[in-house]
Amino acid sequence: MDTKLKIINDPVFGFINIPNEFIFRVLNHPYVQRLNRIKQLGLAFYVYPGAVHSRFHHSLGAMHLMSEAVNQLRSNGHSISDEEKTGAMACILMHDIGHGPFSHVLENTLVNGITHEEISLRLMNRMNLEMNGQLDLAIAIFKDTYPKQFLHRLVSGQLDVDRLDYLRRDSFFTGVTEGNIGSARILKMLNLKNDKLVIEAKGIYSIENFLMARRLMYWQVYLHKTAVAAENMLINTLRRAKKLASQGVELNVTPALRYFLYHSVNKTIFENHPEALDFFVELDDNDIWCALKAWEKHPDKVLSLLSRGLLNRNLFKIEMSPTPISPEVLIEKTTRYAETYDLLPEEASYLLSADAITTDMYREEDDSISILYKDGTVKDISEASDMLNIQLLSKKIVKYYLCFLRDSK
Repeated sequence: MDTKLKIINDPVFGFINIPNEFIFRVLNHPYVQRLNRIKQLGLAFYVYPGAVHSRFHHSLGAMHLMSEAVNQLRSNGHSISDEEKTGAMACILMHDIGHGPFSHVLENTLVNGITHEEISLRLMNRMNLEMNGQLDLAIAIFKDTYPKQFLHRLVSGQLDVDRLDYLRRDSFFTGVTEGNIGSARILKMLNLKNDKLVIEAKGIYSIENFLMARRLMYWQVYLHKTAVAAENMLINTLRRAKKLASQGVELNVTPALRYFLYHSVNKTIFENHPEALDFFVELDDNDIWCALKAWEKHPDKVLSLLSRGLLNRNLFKIEMSPTPISPEVLIEKTTRYAETYDLLPEEASYLLSADAITTDMYREEDDSISILYKDGTVKDISEASDMLNIQLLSKKIVKYYLCFLRDSK
């Protein structure tokens, strides 16, 4: 291994060690390197200009935390082999490779009926063929078929290293200090009881802070109303492009984006047409930005209007409501846009969007956070905490919104 690349300097965790040649090969694989070209927070930079860090950045940090977590469990006397540690690190390093441009924003726009986790698994299997089965253990951990299930919980669970990294990293790059959790303290309190992850009782306050920070980050960053408006604007732009493509209109795009605009790509297509995955791994944020720049002057009024708005930050205005947006409001706005911009009502419908955002921060039935006491007893955080209102955190919050083009005429 190139000795110059054994250590990577990370702005959040400092120096991160690349422990062996195998992890270096995974890190350097084109599928993983592609994450350098996908922003972790999608369009949140419209609100927080510093939020331009990549999914590669995040995956690298999560890999580091996985190493720290395994080391802590070992120090508590639990048996985890070097092979298992390497497998878990490789797994978390690859866990996001199935994300498309702007992450979750485009999951139901360019691709339908298949999750990014399913695409990640397909890409892992491809990598595994290239690497002669060396990723078998990492894939088993990802699929939760490996006997030591706590390794999967470190990848995907209420208190996984994925969340521990992205909360700290997103807090760092957005400047939203409320999300700055004590990840080192949480990992220091990590233990196992009956093969399940637990947190020692003296770490309970760090867990309380983690749950509250997650709630604050969701509403201040991940579901910030301006970011939601920008995402809806991008979704409508791509929906309009797909509509034009279906009518045979020529669009200036990269070959990868062309495939997804001019074809209806779903799970069945991924299963039966290998080229779908080939084109998917060529897609990143740059394909979208190049398209928006080309579409800014497209003859189609709707496509050019939306593309120009995204490029120049003339974003959809957003209004929140405690109740669903009435059809009458949508009809009234659509009619007004049709008159203002000389459009058909169907064309004008792309200039607004109405939906709901939902979130529930903590669900005991999914994967509870367990607190381990000195006498060996284990309690769920909802019982152990005398400060947190778990009922409030568990409550499903629904907010309705209407996004619409700002008047520019």
